[in-house]
Amino acid sequence: MRVALCSDEPYPVHDDIVAELEARGHEVIRFGAVATGSEAPWAVVAEEAARQVADGRCAQGVFLCWTGTGISMAANKVPGIRAALCSDPGTAAGARIWNHANVLCLSNRTLSPDMAREILAAWLDTDPGDAGSAGVAQLEAIDARWRRA
Repeated sequence: MRVALCSDEPYPVHDDIVAELEARGHEVIRFGAVATGSEAPWAVVAEEAARQVADGRCAQGVFLCWTGTGISMAANKVPGIRAALCSDPGTAAGARIWNHANVLCLSNRTLSPDMAREILAAWLDTDPGDAGSAGVAQLEAIDARWRRA
């Protein structure tokens, strides 16, 4: 699976995330500071990477910024993206099950290598199934209404 990975600032934990994704057989497509090693505007980086997911060029995304909040907000502006800010494995699994989230957002500030691996494992090992389908359909209906307004 192709995974879009982006951040606005370079952090050592990015190497751990890349290693974990690649160890699981995923192809990592890098954006922003993960690609260049230099700071980049979080909103721009999020949009660029989110478009790859929304267009189907990447199946999922892992996005990071200082808190994870800004990158999540920016990603969610791209139609077809359901980005979830997760700080623990249970929340990551729940975001996949109940929200069919396709972008995992994380905090550069608080993320340790061990927690990154645990959150990624919960995210990648959780099949969304049908449990959250009704809620996702309602979310898509809200989005459609606002796009017509």
